[in-house]
Amino acid sequence: MRGAHLVVSSLLVLASTVGGAAVADNTPSGPSAGNGGPSATPPTPTPSQTPTDPSTVNPEDMPTAVRMRRLEQKTQALKERAWQLKARVQMLKEQMLGGGVGAQAVVTHGNEMGSSFRLIKLIYSLDGTEVFARTDDTAESLYKAKSFDVFAGPISPGNHTVSAVATYRGHGYGVFEYLSKYTFTAKGSNAFVAGEGKIAKVECKGYEKGGPTVPLEKRAAIDCNVTQVVPDAKPADKAPASTTPGTTPMPNAEPGK
Repeated sequence: MRGAHLVVSSLLVLASTVGGAAVADNTPSGPSAGNGGPSATPPTPTPSQTPTDPSTVNPEDMPTAVRMRRLEQKTQALKERAWQLKARVQMLKEQMLGGGVGAQAVVTHGNEMGSSFRLIKLIYSLDGTEVFARTDDTAESLYKAKSFDVFAGPISPGNHTVSAVATYRGHGYGVFEYLSKYTFTAKGSNAFVAGEGKIAKVECKGYEKGGPTVPLEKRAAIDCNVTQVVPDAKPADKAPASTTPGTTPMPNAEPGK
């Protein structure tokens, strides 16, 4: 009987051992949350993992490949800009010359006003674009010039318009000294045709129209005269006179020889 009890005790101990091992095998394996295992909340990125804005990085701290790439992009952008400007200049040149021989214009202004008017401002425009401007607020020097070269250069053949605005200050002595307090404006406009291969000479002048019966404020005027001139052809170089060998005349012999 004692041997039977020993056998039963041994079987009970073995059963309890096997059951404990089975319970241990059913426990989920792997590290727990307290040991650094995965959890429901994703880990917060460290500062080194935060994306960096390239614009805030010092170029000297960038890798060489990145700096070279950025320089290449900037160079390409500058090349495209230069090409666009070149194309724009070429287009304006073609518009101005009309794609052919082209034409030229020479615009001048003459000052034929009397001593009661002193020129203080003169502006000229060609087809709406200002090409000449002079100002003399003190009225001490501009009126002394009898003529001005306003414009000289190529233009497209066809119709054009030149316009001028001249401002004068009154001038007088004695009882007429009050004229210095007044300014007078004269405006003029003239349409002309620039011929192909020709020079259009536009000669304008500021003058006093009317006589003593015309009020002073209505006397200032501008008038233009247009003429077409053909440019002088360049003289061809004279070719040297050809001589045939053996036909060159000999000098006359001296008497007595």
